[in-house]
Amino acid sequence: MGDDDYYDDENRDTLPSPTAHPPPTRKAYSLRHDTVSATATSHNRQRNHSLNDADLPNIRYDHSFSLPILGSVTGPTADHHAIGMPEFTASGGSGIFKPPTRAAVHPTRPPALELRPHPLRETQVGKFLRTIGCTDSQLWAGQENGVRFWMFKDAYKPGSGYSGRVRRGDEDTAPFYESANTSPTCCLVVDHGNRLVWTGHKDGKIRSWKMDQCTDEDNKATTPFKDSLAWVAHKGPVLSLAISCYGDIWSGGEGGVIKIWPWETIEKSLSVEEKHMASLLVERANIDLRSQVTVNGVCNLSSSDVKLILSDHARARVWCAASYSFSLWDARSKELIKVFNIDGHIETRAEMPVPQDHQQVEPDEMKVKFVSSSKKEKPHGFLQRSRNALIGAADAVRRAASRGTGGFEDSKKTEAMVLTPDGKLWSGCSNGLLVQWDSNGNRGKEFHHHPTAVLCFCTHGSRLWVGYASGVVQLLDLDGNVISEWVAHSSPVIKMAIGGGYVFSMAIHGGIRGWRLTSPGPIDNIIRTGLSAKEMLYTRNESVKILVGTWNVGQGKPNPEGLKSWLGSAAVSDVGIVVVGLQEVEMGAGFLAMSAAKETVGLEGSAIGHIWQDAIGKVLEEGPIFERVGSRQLAGLLIAIWVRKNLRMHVGDLDVAAVACGFGRTIGNKGGVGLRLRVHDRIICFVNCHLAAHLEAVNRRNADFNHIYRTMVFSRQSHLLNVAAGMRCLLLYCSLALCVYLFWLLYSSGFPLLLSLAAGSASASQVLRANVASANSDQGRSDLSDQKRTDLSDQKRSDISDQKRTDLSEADMVVFCGDFNYRLFGISYDEARDLVSQRSFDWLREKDQLRAEMKAGKVFQGMREAVVKFPPTYKFERHAKGLGGYDSGEKKRIPAWCDRVIYRDCRSGPMPECSLNCPVLSSIQMYEACLDVTDSDHKPVRCKFTVDLARVDRSVRRKEFGDIMNRSQEVKNLLGGYSEVPEISISSDSIVLQNQETCSLHISNKSNSEKAAFRIICEGQYPVYDDGKASEIRHKASFGFPTWLELHPNNTDNNPGSFLPVRLLSRCGHGVDRVGFRVTPACGIINPEQSIEVMVRHTESQTLGDLVEGVPQNWWSEDTRDKAVILGVQVLGSQSMETRKLQVHVRHCYSSKKPHTESRTSISRKPNNGTQHRSDSYHKSDSGDRN
Repeated sequence: MGDDDYYDDENRDTLPSPTAHPPPTRKAYSLRHDTVSATATSHNRQRNHSLNDADLPNIRYDHSFSLPILGSVTGPTADHHAIGMPEFTASGGSGIFKPPTRAAVHPTRPPALELRPHPLRETQVGKFLRTIGCTDSQLWAGQENGVRFWMFKDAYKPGSGYSGRVRRGDEDTAPFYESANTSPTCCLVVDHGNRLVWTGHKDGKIRSWKMDQCTDEDNKATTPFKDSLAWVAHKGPVLSLAISCYGDIWSGGEGGVIKIWPWETIEKSLSVEEKHMASLLVERANIDLRSQVTVNGVCNLSSSDVKLILSDHARARVWCAASYSFSLWDARSKELIKVFNIDGHIETRAEMPVPQDHQQVEPDEMKVKFVSSSKKEKPHGFLQRSRNALIGAADAVRRAASRGTGGFEDSKKTEAMVLTPDGKLWSGCSNGLLVQWDSNGNRGKEFHHHPTAVLCFCTHGSRLWVGYASGVVQLLDLDGNVISEWVAHSSPVIKMAIGGGYVFSMAIHGGIRGWRLTSPGPIDNIIRTGLSAKEMLYTRNESVKILVGTWNVGQGKPNPEGLKSWLGSAAVSDVGIVVVGLQEVEMGAGFLAMSAAKETVGLEGSAIGHIWQDAIGKVLEEGPIFERVGSRQLAGLLIAIWVRKNLRMHVGDLDVAAVACGFGRTIGNKGGVGLRLRVHDRIICFVNCHLAAHLEAVNRRNADFNHIYRTMVFSRQSHLLNVAAGMRCLLLYCSLALCVYLFWLLYSSGFPLLLSLAAGSASASQVLRANVASANSDQGRSDLSDQKRTDLSDQKRSDISDQKRTDLSEADMVVFCGDFNYRLFGISYDEARDLVSQRSFDWLREKDQLRAEMKAGKVFQGMREAVVKFPPTYKFERHAKGLGGYDSGEKKRIPAWCDRVIYRDCRSGPMPECSLNCPVLSSIQMYEACLDVTDSDHKPVRCKFTVDLARVDRSVRRKEFGDIMNRSQEVKNLLGGYSEVPEISISSDSIVLQNQETCSLHISNKSNSEKAAFRIICEGQYPVYDDGKASEIRHKASFGFPTWLELHPNNTDNNPGSFLPVRLLSRCGHGVDRVGFRVTPACGIINPEQSIEVMVRHTESQTLGDLVEGVPQNWWSEDTRDKAVILGVQVLGSQSMETRKLQVHVRHCYSSKKPHTESRTSISRKPNNGTQHRSDSYHKSDSGDRN
């Protein structure tokens, strides 16, 4: 159905005929029983009506008169709420028009532990969560004002509630501990070896936080903890952090800067009490890799920001990623191995191309002189306004381009990386592409399972979780096959972390959910059944009244008296939310052209629009009683919302949208503007529409509604330009403004072909803008509900109606208001006025185009409207009082109910009460027109809803979730099965090496069915004393290895799960050539009943990291005592929730006489590193410790 489809005779035949019952007794000029054409020439003569001289300044029409019996309100699915006005329900209501499915517990996706329920966006200003990471017993989160952490043991406890001491937005969050205020946290990495958490911040500092913070209940909210060490690492933000396999901290910043902070210096600084001196000590020890690979001003590294750094513990390498390129480094020698782009091609040019993000656009170069200054035009003429629109659009584009407001992302942009236990690196792109890389940087397989951007990864055993911008989480195996997928959040999933038996996912709004490592599985069914049975314990019912007003103001100015009559205290005294939709706030060629150009660069609003909002706010007593939450304007369309102060804490997450329908779907003289917000955790959308005019344009109006409903995309703001595309976009949008300008010139001349070309240019820009808004949903799509969508893995891919549900179809309640422009058909002007004078609205409703189209299921499918009991609101003479003010001019437009309010809630049929299965149930208490307002040719209409909402008490449900996990014997039995770790063995638990010696270590998987993922770490190092004196064990960051020890796996023919070593030739900073295997330490996957051989080798070579300003930095470099390390072999199965650890002692002996391997040296752990004293007992078999 297109814009060119007109309401002809064929369409008219599909409409219902007038009722057979005669109308009430009227005067001699009453309506004939045979239908008379509304355009008959006999109706053009002037007639006198009983209402012509009526003076009804304060008349209000409501349900007190002309009440039809309920039987007369017969639609295909007519229904009404018991306590509200009678309603008419449209046919249809299937597909995207069907209310979303809701339930107490999502029927298909795994039940989630809501550690931090979705907070309202307005409560998170200045403290949004940006990253997360897990320790053995804690979940840490970096936020815009510091860090916080949760103890896993407190994960099931209830929140503090609205009367608690936490900030707004955390009322239902599980108990947590928060740091003192700092600069915004950009990245986070966990150091398990020293029990520290390292964070990078926007102010360029790196901070360390002790895991063993005070966790007393009394200090939880009153005593913020502080960092233990901080230093300035970069001039700009620290964008990425990683700890190499040797314990050094690598950091990335803006402009491609990569720095290394040697662990030996950091270790010394941690023991210095004076913080300033400790910071200086670390700052002086940094290694700037970019400056070291720059020769004669030429650098092979990209100058793009280093977004991601990842340490490859399998081959002792570090990956650094910008948006479009990678660099691969040797973790031990700190030398650059190679630079390659996102396609895997090695970059050999002397200068890397500067990304478009860093290109500058000079505003002076974009100045265009359109019209000679010598020519004069009338100050307020049509040409002057159009010219101003063109120049204004160019200025707007130029300002936006100079700001660099983002957008136009490359589809191959790297967004996330992860290293899997099989030694492969996975990268995710902004187009949803997953790419496998081997450890040498060679591009491998590609997978494309989802269309939106990949934002995060996490891995455990043989499983890989992928988080997407759509909110979907996918579970893959290491071969890239999809095991399952579900909608974890409706907002983008920006970070994931594994700990405490859960995979925690964090959405962009800061909500955190935990998914069992075993999900999907039988435990999910037990939890789902248990939570469903306890639904009444965590269900809370709320009620709120909403007033929706609509008025076509006809380019008029606000009149306080008229606004008081429409929205005064009498109407809003018991209302919590007021939504106002205005049409034709401002029109005209110049304004529409300017508005279209502004929309393309994300600008909206006008001075007249603000005047109307201020005037309405004054009537509503904005400030003391109501608060203006937001608004959206598209040309002459304006929608704004006010919320009562005592309800404000439960209302938020406002998003806006606009869809143009006029002149090729580009101009905002017709279209819709919308608002979406959360009310008591339920989503309600309001849409203000102005549809196509004229009696015969029924199909065009239907098409306009369909276009608005299907294409309206809500977002916080529009980002369409960046510095990179500034000049290109400037030309594009200036061309757009020029096309709009030419359009208005051609419109009056009647050149349809040229007109379509001009509108087509603007239409292309609007399509581009819609695509960008949809692709960049992370810029503000709020969480639609706790039960937003069904599990994608359980739906057929061919089910298009479910796959392409729109933003409006996902809302719990949708309210359409505006000037819909549906007229009365099959009736003349005089007959319509006679029926109005007799107040025969039941008869007149049979002639209503909108009611007929809704009954046929062609528009507003499945939606509801209260039975209209007020006179038609169009068309009136301005400032004419009473019903005698209907248009009596030459055209004599037939009165019509153009201004309407139509809605849909969660009902798909008769519902007895509000529940979590039907969480929003609405009824209309008032639906009337204000006939005493005479400032426009339309009368304002208002509709008052009583909305009952059912919400989930997140704290109570989290507690019930914990009770099921802790008390269900069935769950405990299943968890015991998942705790099985494959049985393994090692060939030796003690290795003695002398200089340059190599020894082999065999690790065998004795399981006959399950693969074993292993990783070798360094649990500590210590000197060996001949007199048996106790030695202090020291750890490097993240269990890093000493630089004198190397390990690499030796591939065997019968073990496809291991991987080949790579021989490299590298040159030290002192010119010493060194040949060796560069894999440190080993990790991989061992197939059932297979084994792997790991080679352990000693080396004497000094590396760049061992020397700072020519001084050896290793703590053992000044003595020749024997040294030993404790190697920990960590093993877990494909779905194991526990880890088995085996220990191997490796000793380097300087003397020619080897010590007896049977003797053991007494050792102790360093207390301030958070480790315990332990006896020196070791085990050769798989009876080691479990985590």
